Amino acid sequence: MRLQAELHQERELKEMLAGSVSDLRSTLCELQQKLHTVDGEGNEWKTRYETQMELNGQLERQMSLIHQRLEVLRGNPVDRLASIRSFDDLSVEALRQRLKLLTEERSDLQNQLMDCQLRIEQEGKAFHKTNDERRAYLSEIAKMSSTLEGQRRQHTSRPSKAAESRTRRDVAAAAVERRGEKKSKEGSRLPKLGH
Repeated sequence: MRLQAELHQERELKEMLAGSVSDLRSTLCELQQKLHTVDGEGNEWKTRYETQMELNGQLERQMSLIHQRLEVLRGNPVDRLASIRSFDDLSVEALRQRLKLLTEERSDLQNQLMDCQLRIEQEGKAFHKTNDERRAYLSEIAKMSSTLEGQRRQHTSRPSKAAESRTRRDVAAAAVERRGEKKSKEGSRLPKLGH
């Protein structure tokens, strides 16, 4: 008896797991289909992702260069001026080339900074535009919800008003009928005409 219960429980567990596996497979297929639709060239998010990855690569290269420079600058911890003294050994032409290289690097960094500022500004504008659209939609949804709620209230209150008006009409009709009955009884009080 106990073995049969355990066997039954194991079968239920197996069926449940098979259902879960089936659900996961269908979800995987749906996600793969969505992935294929996202792979289109015109996809804004894919473009943003690729741009961000490129920017991340540039920043990583800059970080590694800065770390290398720091290591060179640190040099011998006893001699803090070793990096400056290394320039003393260079010729004037080598110093000019070094100055030219540093000027180009500075220009490149300033250009990258301007690009980043422009990108931040554009992303900010896009964010604010999207946020304004979201607020407009929320406002419209709230307006439509209140209108719908008002219509629901009006609809639910109408049957009771209709019932009240029916009751009033029924009372009025009954009063008219009673008056008609009284008039028919009173009509016999009139003098009879001779023929």
